[in-house]
Amino acid sequence: MQFLKRKEAAASETAATPETSGTRRKFFGRAAAATAGAAALGVPMVSRAQTVSFRFQSTWPAKDIFHEYANDFAKKINDMAGNRLKIEVLPAGAVVRAFDLLDAVGKGTLDGGHGVVAYWYGKNSAVALWGSGPAFGMDANQVLAWHYYGGGKQILDDIYKSLNLPVQSFLYGPMPTQPLGWFKKPVTRPEDLKGVKFRTVGLAVDVFTELGAAVNPLPGGEIVPALDRGLLDAAEFNNATSDRILGFADVVKNCMLQSFHQSSEQFEVLFNKPKYDALPAELKAVIDYAVQAASADMSWKAVHRYSQDYIELRTKDKVNFFKTPDPVLRAQLAAWDKVTAKKAEENPFFKRVLDSQRAFAERAGGWAFDTNVDFRMAYNHYFRRAAAPAKGAPKK
Repeated sequence: MQFLKRKEAAASETAATPETSGTRRKFFGRAAAATAGAAALGVPMVSRAQTVSFRFQSTWPAKDIFHEYANDFAKKINDMAGNRLKIEVLPAGAVVRAFDLLDAVGKGTLDGGHGVVAYWYGKNSAVALWGSGPAFGMDANQVLAWHYYGGGKQILDDIYKSLNLPVQSFLYGPMPTQPLGWFKKPVTRPEDLKGVKFRTVGLAVDVFTELGAAVNPLPGGEIVPALDRGLLDAAEFNNATSDRILGFADVVKNCMLQSFHQSSEQFEVLFNKPKYDALPAELKAVIDYAVQAASADMSWKAVHRYSQDYIELRTKDKVNFFKTPDPVLRAQLAAWDKVTAKKAEENPFFKRVLDSQRAFAERAGGWAFDTNVDFRMAYNHYFRRAAAPAKGAPKK
């Protein structure tokens, strides 16, 4: 009986009175008004149960390892976001052509994309400085260091704003030095490039034009068919794995290793900025950390896969690899200096990027060259072979 009395007393104490009911209605009314006000002000109101889906496209064929890298990035986002953000990546051409990706993301036709900054060279030549040229002696990882800690990111953001392109850009994934290219006849001197129908992109178009080549900047998936049909005499794309997958060795058997035309390139992930800005802070943080994680993972995977396919190209596909002769490399640097001097006079953004890169490279490069040991010495000590894999170009 005492228990029942206590229960009845507790019930009477907590029973809603007209006064408490009115207070509760006022509270919920204010909460609803606050929610509506936040929505009106554009404040993100993303439920933890809600999934935001983004449709991306890469600039790469579905079979290329670059498209695999794009999917690797998306998977990291999807795994870390815990069903709150999902990214689907389509291959090049699924919605737009590779070179049209930037506009498609800016307009909202796509929510995002994966490519390289050099592909937007036609928008403003300065953007190609993130991927083309010798970068004052910096490797790709040092260029990324300049981008995130030396002022490069702010300049790139300013360029996109000047183009009225509402995109959020993230650079990641340092690439190894790219070959001079695949040639039907090996290059032994700078003069051998004159009149050669050659594929490249970015500022490398201007450099090879300065060296006398007839340049055609085709997307990656169109290169091998053009070589096969004789529309190109030579071409470069990027690395042993991509080149093998795309079928370069089926149509050309000579590859020239080492070049300054794209020695420090990296990837770019793009988001439509209004859609990115609408994400809550925690999902933006997921994207930030996914970029960093994917950057490291891509560089590790590249070492593993590229070295495997380099051996396959040499042994199974019978490709002849040659080191690009030093006179050709010096001619590239001289051509680069001419091209960049002219464009710096014409384009204030171009000069701004060059000045910023130069200042960072002088400090970072000097430190790196003074600090890092010559790893080739140790490699030769343990693995010296009778015949070097990349021999000098044959003499005429």
